[in-house]
Amino acid sequence: MAVIALKCPSVEVVVVDISVSRITAWNSDQLPIYEPGLDDVVKQCRGRNLFFSTDVEKHVAEADIVFVSVNTPTKTRGLGAGKAADLTYWESAARMIADVSKSDKIVVEKSTVPVKTAEAIEKILTHNSKGIKFQILSNPEFLAEGTAIEDLFAPDRVLIGGRETPDGQKAVQALKDVYAQWVPEDRILTTNLWSAELSKLAANAFLAQRISSVNAMSALCESTGADVTQVSFAVGKDTRIGPKFLNASVGFGGSCFQKDILNLVYICECNGLPEVAEYWRQVIKINDYQKSRFVNRLVSSMFNTIANKKIAILGFAFKKDTGDTRETPAIDVCKGLLGDKAHLSIYDPQVTEDQIQRDLTMSKFDWDHPVHLQPLSPGTVKQVSVVWDAYSAVKDAHGLCILTEWDEFRTLDFQKIYNNMQKPAFVFDGRNIINVEKLREIGFIVYSIGKPLDAWIKDMPAVA
Repeated sequence: MAVIALKCPSVEVVVVDISVSRITAWNSDQLPIYEPGLDDVVKQCRGRNLFFSTDVEKHVAEADIVFVSVNTPTKTRGLGAGKAADLTYWESAARMIADVSKSDKIVVEKSTVPVKTAEAIEKILTHNSKGIKFQILSNPEFLAEGTAIEDLFAPDRVLIGGRETPDGQKAVQALKDVYAQWVPEDRILTTNLWSAELSKLAANAFLAQRISSVNAMSALCESTGADVTQVSFAVGKDTRIGPKFLNASVGFGGSCFQKDILNLVYICECNGLPEVAEYWRQVIKINDYQKSRFVNRLVSSMFNTIANKKIAILGFAFKKDTGDTRETPAIDVCKGLLGDKAHLSIYDPQVTEDQIQRDLTMSKFDWDHPVHLQPLSPGTVKQVSVVWDAYSAVKDAHGLCILTEWDEFRTLDFQKIYNNMQKPAFVFDGRNIINVEKLREIGFIVYSIGKPLDAWIKDMPAVA
């Protein structure tokens, strides 16, 4: 919305939320999320044609186009639990829109939703419409966190799905006119509603699949002495495959990949396609396998016990340049280490102690509900301390895990770190960002995903 306001000075954009604290933060100097470049965009437009308000009903009533970006978490109970999307918040938003509208509106799905959601929303709006006309469009978002502003300034494509009726096409054109103020015409794709809804799930499934593919290869590389970095570089040189999303790591995270694939699995099952569902489920299985493999490798290298040992965790966000911890692999890795009674010292340049403690105590999928509906002040995990620089995290630690590829971790003084750690000193690089040879020369025992194994680690094989 901030970028639309920046690129379309004649459009008035109002972002509304029922959370007072969140809107207060958007109106302050300290925005509630970290995203490179976002500050400048918001500050240029705020108060001019970009406004943040808790008066939801007033602004919805006045709008011509309403974008709905509410949470669509994975259901935790009932029909489809653990897979299906929970559309509770979507439905209540739709009912509120129908309730307060006094003029025709275009309602745009921005949340990632299961295919055919638009149909359900359309029914809710038309059955409660009091003679007002609503057109539903699907306009999924393809930005990536960490590069969101660049992605919005120059998107690969903007996808708009609408009904193939005269009114539907008119609505598509109205939204197209907004984007066309800065996006080249040939990058604005129009499809039917279902294709747009499914394209978003499919795109995320394909991206996650690439990560799971290279991670599966990383396990084989370790067993055979191949180097996954060399393998993925060679594979990526094939122009049909390309080099992106081929970095082996401790696993993928983020708010979308797992949720969208589980959703895809559920839709396939509901449509009588169990083989297709199983195919996509495997992408998640490999991701879970990669995280547990990392923990097993760490424990087995350290004499099969990490009880009461201090382990430093560098990085908690699911990737660099964001403070987002949703579904970050760090959560499962840390829980695995805590299950083995380790003491953790965690440092991430953008994640607060409160957030880390919440993530380590919340139940699966709870993070995807609005904050005021999440469990209140969860207990803290006693064996976890959160510190504000990498060097305090590693002081007196037996092992060090790199779980996010923050640039600052590449340039740490590893000699100084080695001198301050217990010996033997272990480094477990879950992002393949360190120079393995250099660290071995200093004296570290190093495990780097998909790289030839250190002799020490070979002698202590991980037992699944």
